[in-house]
Amino acid sequence: MTVDAASAGLLAAANSWRDQDPDATTRAELDDLVTAAAAGDAPAHAALVDRFSSRLEFGTAGLRGELGAGPRRMNRVLVTQAAAGLAAYLLARDPHPSIVIGYDGRRNSEVFARDTATIMAGAGVTTTLLPRHLPTPVLAFAVRHLDTSAGVMVTASHNPANDNGYKVYLGGADQGSQIVPPEDGLIAAEIARVSAVSITDLPRSTDFIVADDTILDEYVRQTATIGHPAAAVSFVYSAMHGVGWETAKLVFEAAGFGTPAVVTEQIEPDAAFPTVAFPNPEEPGAMDLTLARALEVGADLAIVNDPDADRLAVAVPGRDGVWRRLSGNEVGYLLGWRAAERAAAGSATEGGTLAASIVSSPALRAIAAEYRLGYEDTLTGFKWISRAENLLYGFEEALGYLVDPHIVRDKDGISAAVDFLSLASELKAAGRSIDDHFDDFADRFGAFASSQISLRVDDLSRIAQMMDALRATLPTTIGTIAVDRIDDFIGGFDQYPAGDILRIHLSGGSRVIVRPSGTEPKLKVYIDASSAIGTAAERRAAAQSVVAELDAGMRRLLEA
Repeated sequence: MTVDAASAGLLAAANSWRDQDPDATTRAELDDLVTAAAAGDAPAHAALVDRFSSRLEFGTAGLRGELGAGPRRMNRVLVTQAAAGLAAYLLARDPHPSIVIGYDGRRNSEVFARDTATIMAGAGVTTTLLPRHLPTPVLAFAVRHLDTSAGVMVTASHNPANDNGYKVYLGGADQGSQIVPPEDGLIAAEIARVSAVSITDLPRSTDFIVADDTILDEYVRQTATIGHPAAAVSFVYSAMHGVGWETAKLVFEAAGFGTPAVVTEQIEPDAAFPTVAFPNPEEPGAMDLTLARALEVGADLAIVNDPDADRLAVAVPGRDGVWRRLSGNEVGYLLGWRAAERAAAGSATEGGTLAASIVSSPALRAIAAEYRLGYEDTLTGFKWISRAENLLYGFEEALGYLVDPHIVRDKDGISAAVDFLSLASELKAAGRSIDDHFDDFADRFGAFASSQISLRVDDLSRIAQMMDALRATLPTTIGTIAVDRIDDFIGGFDQYPAGDILRIHLSGGSRVIVRPSGTEPKLKVYIDASSAIGTAAERRAAAQSVVAELDAGMRRLLEA
């Protein structure tokens, strides 16, 4: 059959990629697609177009995407190109660069990490590979502890099972934080340059260090100092099929909290994540096994880390005995209150800053004002939160908490778990509960309520369409609540760089923010309201009523 020029070019690109691919699985995938497409199979041709029409963009989250063949998938060719580009970037800014590399338990994570190590060593970068799959916070700690120029963590965090990713940290003046502009663009330019040649021509070396347990031991030692028990707390732990358990167990024991009851079905790494639809504690049903285990053992508290253990979910029994998962905002502002108390007691740096992403609860700002601390709203992501000046504590509503910036400059679900366990134990020693503590918070700072709408899509263009529709007809009311003003970040707003974000301020001080997810195919809506009138219960009810109306109103708007 006759093949047009565009199709011939597509087949040539696929064959070229296949010829340099060291992975038998993705080579076979391309062989099958090329053969079928050359024979006129339309779905195979479409699949090749999907894989080769562009490439996964290297940005402030590094790389993240579905495993598979081609430049729009995560695979050994793409990762090797990324490693070579990052190596070139490091060598251009440091005559003697160094890097530490970690990986989680997902499919191909260790393979991608070892490919990165051989490329880095071959380029002349002093390279350390962590000894086995370990949590992301251990890698983030290692960048600071070893004082390396950079770090790479191979993980897709809480994404679906067939995803993987490549997260980059910078040492030195960046203090072990994730990359931000313009560095991401400089790295991307180097990746584009090296991608013009076959990866088979890149120098490689096995002359890299495989670390022993010294780094892990020091992470455990330092993290265990964050809290200690005032009373014995019974708790349940789940690793959500990820890599958190080994490290978390060591930290819990070193901090004096003992060994928790575990969710056996989810405690060991399993890249298939067989008991959950999505390995994200925020997803409906993801914590069902944990809550059942907590009820079975009569626990005081339930703790879940996501698969790379940089996030923390907490569930508690309410006054009615029914278990509920606390929102990321609730955990975030309770831990923020603890950070402010530590600062007031002089156990932290004098003064200092509390920071949260713009989509997180305004409660942290209220805490900062009460304690006369600095406060900073940042764009979403710990790459921004971790860079707040004189940071004491930071959080984002998506279950991310940074409780000790001296240890890790990234969210850390294990250190946050120790801090929350300490809170629960102190309350138990005083004969009080987490719900009592929420009452105390509402009495002192006001009650804060929040809600989130998360619309998952199969076609990413649908997200752009929904954002365009909102901008085309900006709402003047949501439900019966009047809109005061709308901040559009699309061309940059105030001190923030350009972003696809709409922030809607409403009468009475409530707020709605709409933005695409940075890591998943979702449109996300964040709703916040507060009340400082009446008793704690009345304040909560008033705030929740406003949130409920805004939630219903936004769903109607997005469905229109």
